[in-house]
Amino acid sequence: MLQLAPSEVSEVIEAGGVIAYPTEAVFGLGCDPDNDAAIERLLQVKHRPWEKGLILVASDFSQLTPYIDESKLTAAQLAFAHSKWPGPFTFIMPVRPNISKLLCGRFNSLAVRISSHPGIQQICQQLGKPLVSTSANLTGQDPAMSIDEVTTQFSGVIEAVVTGGLGAEAKPSTIIDAISGKVLR
Repeated sequence: MLQLAPSEVSEVIEAGGVIAYPTEAVFGLGCDPDNDAAIERLLQVKHRPWEKGLILVASDFSQLTPYIDESKLTAAQLAFAHSKWPGPFTFIMPVRPNISKLLCGRFNSLAVRISSHPGIQQICQQLGKPLVSTSANLTGQDPAMSIDEVTTQFSGVIEAVVTGGLGAEAKPSTIIDAISGKVLR
């Protein structure tokens, strides 16, 4: 497993690789959201059922618009999400009909976040699109908090881990339903 700087990892992702990377609170696993084979590998590595869906992290809102259906949200609902971004807030938003079921699972919505983490910002800017995000752990175990923990769980099964520190958040992002405003986590 390679250890790469955020500026060095886009080729791995574009080639269909699965990476681990630091987020605001824990290490995440990610891949190209437009590559179903990469998403399937990520789900297998994590032992996560596809039905649960995944999160997309982005550096700006324009990267999310190909995946979400803004027409199903009011101006006030969008303004509320924008008031929390970038930051540790994930919003559940209506999904466009052509989006892979591997991303949204059994739902007609998608979890999205504009990250304030500089490493995620850099990766997404280089890719020109969002990155799949799920905590770096086997389902049911605690998320990895260091490169050493990522290496212990995923050496030989993912292509790279991104160097850099975690953000200052003590827990994973707050999840909010964009339509109802209800806090889900």
